Amino acid sequence: MLREEILLKQGKIQLQKSMIKLVSIADVISLTNAIFGFIAVIFLLSELISNEDMRLRISFSFILLALLADGLDGVVARKTRKSEIGEYLESIADMTSLIIAPAIFIYVVYLDSVFGYIFHHIYIIIALILFLLLGIIRLSSFHIMKNEKFFVGLPASASAIILLVMAYFEVELIYILPVIILISLAMITNIHFPKPQFRINTLAAIFIILTLIMGKNLYGFAPILLLIAILIYSIVGPVYRKFFVKKL
Repeated sequence: MLREEILLKQGKIQLQKSMIKLVSIADVISLTNAIFGFIAVIFLLSELISNEDMRLRISFSFILLALLADGLDGVVARKTRKSEIGEYLESIADMTSLIIAPAIFIYVVYLDSVFGYIFHHIYIIIALILFLLLGIIRLSSFHIMKNEKFFVGLPASASAIILLVMAYFEVELIYILPVIILISLAMITNIHFPKPQFRINTLAAIFIILTLIMGKNLYGFAPILLLIAILIYSIVGPVYRKFFVKKL
């Protein structure tokens, strides 16, 4: 009996030690991704900065930083040891930065415009709940439906960028609502989106960095360029994948 108790205690100690050892360098970057998403929400909901435009700019920037971290963790994971919890940890981190934070960002941006209009308020809440629920389904099933050559459904990162930039420029509610619904549905479709090569990923990272630096300066050139690039990927990507890649 005493021997069993000693073994049980040793097992618990080993389990406690192994939890930290499961975390790889790539996982630390994924955790940073989640932290950026959390900070973005903090700036949206707090009064740390009185200027609302500045709060939105900072929150927008932290979500973009989370997107950069989301791309970097995959690169680091391929160069370092494989993590046993990496896929699960990445999905949880992405839930914070690519689904929850953008949904709250959109709601805060349009809060003033729907104030006093009960049905408009209900519409945007329903659309964002749909985005949240389908985003959860996508991220939770990502490691099951993972493929080395393509993404099944529109990636959460592309979805977040499209909605974030549109909300950042405060596109009319009547236009962004159907886009939220379409983007949400696109995340869980069986449509195959090509996995961008290193050069394209690098170009996307450059667009994100330019957007971080420039914001709406120069007529919003940088974020508009980023939006156009992601829209081209989202629309042309599946067509290219279906009619050209399979023939090679």
